[in-house]
Amino acid sequence: MTVAGESTNAEEGDGKLKIETFDDILPHVGEAGLYQLLLFLILLPFTFVYAFLYFTQFFLTLIPNEHWCTVPELSGWNLTDSQKIALSIPLANPLENEDQSVATFSKCEMYDVNFTEVMLSGIKVANTSWPVKPCSNGWTFNFTAIPYASIAAELEWVCDKTYLSSTAQSAFFIGSIIGGFIFGYIADHYGRIPALVSCNAVGFIASVVTAFCNSFWSFCLARLIVGTSFDNCFNILFIITIEYVGPKYRTLVANMSFGIYFAVAASLLPWLAYWIADWRVLSVVTAAPLVVAFFGPWIAPESARWYIMVGKTDKAIEMLKKFAKVNGKTVTPKIYEEFERSCKEMIEKDDKVNKYTVLDLFSLPRLARITIILVIYWLLIILVFDGHVWNMKLLHPDVFTSFSLAALTELPAAFLLALFLDKWGRRWMGFASMFMCGVFSWIALATPEGTVTVAMAILARLGVNVAANIGFQYAAEMLPTVVRAQGVSLIHIIGYFAHIIGPYIIYLADVQKELPLISLGVVAMVVAFLTLTLPETLDQDLPETLQEGNDFGIDQNFWWIPCRSSSQKNRKKDRKKMGSVNAGFNPGSLTKIDSTRL
Repeated sequence: MTVAGESTNAEEGDGKLKIETFDDILPHVGEAGLYQLLLFLILLPFTFVYAFLYFTQFFLTLIPNEHWCTVPELSGWNLTDSQKIALSIPLANPLENEDQSVATFSKCEMYDVNFTEVMLSGIKVANTSWPVKPCSNGWTFNFTAIPYASIAAELEWVCDKTYLSSTAQSAFFIGSIIGGFIFGYIADHYGRIPALVSCNAVGFIASVVTAFCNSFWSFCLARLIVGTSFDNCFNILFIITIEYVGPKYRTLVANMSFGIYFAVAASLLPWLAYWIADWRVLSVVTAAPLVVAFFGPWIAPESARWYIMVGKTDKAIEMLKKFAKVNGKTVTPKIYEEFERSCKEMIEKDDKVNKYTVLDLFSLPRLARITIILVIYWLLIILVFDGHVWNMKLLHPDVFTSFSLAALTELPAAFLLALFLDKWGRRWMGFASMFMCGVFSWIALATPEGTVTVAMAILARLGVNVAANIGFQYAAEMLPTVVRAQGVSLIHIIGYFAHIIGPYIIYLADVQKELPLISLGVVAMVVAFLTLTLPETLDQDLPETLQEGNDFGIDQNFWWIPCRSSSQKNRKKDRKKMGSVNAGFNPGSLTKIDSTRL
């Protein structure tokens, strides 16, 4: 990248003007000015959309811990719930006693007797020798802790139907895979803004339709369609924003925008659910921010890099001129002319390297190993993240407070990343965060049930939040340029399968109540040590060719920590590819051409 001093001299005629990349022209039009601030603010509603789509289904399918078989014969008698339970419900069996709920009675069985005769005979307490049978007339729920009946409660997805809630959540993420291809195609062929508008429109309509669902299959179909908008509903505009921010500000903008907005949205959502106390209304209310996307063409700019990718360099320059005007910058025509020339050269170069496919990542042994590790690394991080989200149902009866506090960990995670990621590096910070996640997952097992356990689980959630945000950009910096976008897309698409599996983690508690946290701790430790097998990308020239990708980091010492090393071999002050810093932050399948190269 051309440094500022050199660019200034070039303008003054003291040297040859040299603008080779998109990031070279950003200092001229403003790389962190008023326009970038406006983009930062525009991200707010889209981040809320992202958080709401991700977590709303948790509250749409929330079921109270206390529920028991309904006995219609007892409804005509003047009995309290406690009296009905004492007369008609047996004690929990050994398997149910493994559950962490406060109930000591069975949730899925009732006594098999004639309760009309029992009441007429004056019996008030059940005889434990009575035969039992599964619930045959539905269930009654205690809505004290959860003040509304979710669709799961209405349709009674309990006992042998408990898995239906997780299956519906899996349908949501299957939709995400489908949507990644559909809206990725639209983004590549018709532009990022059309993809943003169409994606959010689908999410809005399907979220409203969700409120009218009255069966498992209709709910699954609606959530699958909502899922097609997940990720792209936010990531398209997020990538555009990061593209227009100067390299040295990207770590700050990427982490702070996502961290602040996402933390606020995710921590607010439980209380929306609590105050609204109606799952149908909640589905509509959480869809409301999606309406902002309909104004996308008027409030958000098209990606200048996409304009260049499709050969519309004049449109890109027109966009940059608007930026310069808003930021109060004066740019000479020579700068735009040099930029246009460089873009044309880059497009010609891209035409020559477009022969590469994602399969080329496996053509060289070390590059193949790095790719496979990155896939497993991301897959396991998502598994741990989703596992901790869904495990909140098992940790404490006040799920609203617990969920809200856990969601707020996104904020300190963002601050930690903004302060230390470009000092400590991706590798050791990723290791430390997942090691922390594993340790606190296990400590939670040794603490008394209740507030302390939840606190330990929240600290574990903080660790995986930090690691997930690091993982967003790790692959984008490590894979070679010629297949970077395709490689990142592959990794994120495979990561969706972890989203599908994640909700089922909580059913390990049916075997033994400690198993979910034990499993999450083990997987977190595996990810922590897996991170150390990857090379460090901080302050490194990023690989361009397949061979460079194969050799990347081969000369790095295992114990090298960037902030403590003075080795010029591993720490380069003048990084040739400065544009790579966070430019590939969670790009998904939206780019065919590497956004750091233009």
